[in-house]
Amino acid sequence: MFDRLNDDVRTALAKDPAATSALEVVLTYPGLHAIWAYRVAHWLWERDATLLARLLSHLTRFLTGVEIHPAAEIGERFFIDHGMGVVIGETAEIGDDVLLYHGVTLGGASMRREKRHPTLEDGVTVGAGASLVGPITVGEKAAVGAGAVVVDDVAPETTVVGNPAEPADEAVGSERPDPIIADG
Repeated sequence: MFDRLNDDVRTALAKDPAATSALEVVLTYPGLHAIWAYRVAHWLWERDATLLARLLSHLTRFLTGVEIHPAAEIGERFFIDHGMGVVIGETAEIGDDVLLYHGVTLGGASMRREKRHPTLEDGVTVGAGASLVGPITVGEKAAVGAGAVVVDDVAPETTVVGNPAEPADEAVGSERPDPIIADG
């Protein structure tokens, strides 16, 4: 358990150039606090303590501004930078080494009890304010630009921008192939 906590702190230090120390990260990073609480809630969810898991996720949302459903599947070295306004739905799947910025929504597109939230494969980066909706897959090492609305699958190692999102090199009026992923 302590190895995982240390790994989370090292990930925050590596992915946020504003981080100055491990102590600062542990005490002041709401995205990290939300991930730690999610892990406890997910553990409870898997043991059929679903009401307790939901209560913990609700309290965590109140304290951090980050809402992660306890049934979501999240990999190693996941980092939420800034945190506020992030929503991760029940059937979302997030791989290893994924980075989300504030205001990201991994939302559902169905009212049925089925896979209805996005899958983010390993190494994905999602910019501030992006909305990914439905049972789509964002491929390995892909990037989603800030404010993008993604409703279709994204190929590995592709950057998508806009509403609706499309590859940056195909975006109308795109002057730069690599958009600014986040502010802050």
